[in-house]
Amino acid sequence: MSTSSRRDFLRQGCLGLTAAGTGAWLLHPAAAPTPGSGSLGAYAAVLQAEQRNPAANLAPTEDNILGPYYRAGAPFRGKVTPPLEGGTVLVVSGRVYGFDTKKPLVRAVLDVWQANAQGRYDNDDPKNPPAKDIFKNRTRLVTDDAGYYEFETIRPGAYKIGANAWRPSHIHYLVRHPGYKTLVTQLYFKGDPHNKTDDFIKDTLIMEVQSRKTANGAYEAGEFDIVLPPAGKKQGE
Repeated sequence: MSTSSRRDFLRQGCLGLTAAGTGAWLLHPAAAPTPGSGSLGAYAAVLQAEQRNPAANLAPTEDNILGPYYRAGAPFRGKVTPPLEGGTVLVVSGRVYGFDTKKPLVRAVLDVWQANAQGRYDNDDPKNPPAKDIFKNRTRLVTDDAGYYEFETIRPGAYKIGANAWRPSHIHYLVRHPGYKTLVTQLYFKGDPHNKTDDFIKDTLIMEVQSRKTANGAYEAGEFDIVLPPAGKKQGE
């Protein structure tokens, strides 16, 4: 079985479990990054086979607002949304690099959170706050030995923040690695009609998605790489 067909098969299985309502929690809370296989690790071989662009031409990822809905302590898992969450299924993958070394960062920790398809966060209603141990549409991830991460979610909905102001569809990131500057940023989607009027969006943070089909249904997929500058240095240095 080829590398690409194997990854498609695994992804179909993940989507199939979700459709069946079992939930595809891919990482145990105590899980460590995927063990290495050879000098580069299993995922490094996969990524080399796919001929992904090297980090040599990448600039530090631009930051973005934290927003009011961050919650610390989300569980480690590969699926952001609860089972049977409504919306368009989305798979986001990427690698985390160090800007100084141009190499992948192993064991980088990513906090990821977002609104649901209706543009609602689990903690946006002060009168009905979520239980401390319930995290909807939130996860934490750890990069593997090739700096790789991947999660399954749904495309979040846009929402109003004023009489005539909307926030476009976006996903929040908080990325940390020892020796590097902590990054707070957001991922946006190409073609969202609200991108043009948003006060916070940055063009470098807009991701293009591809529509894909499997035996279990259709989904969207996109790649979003992160580049962290060393701690104590300004972005771009």
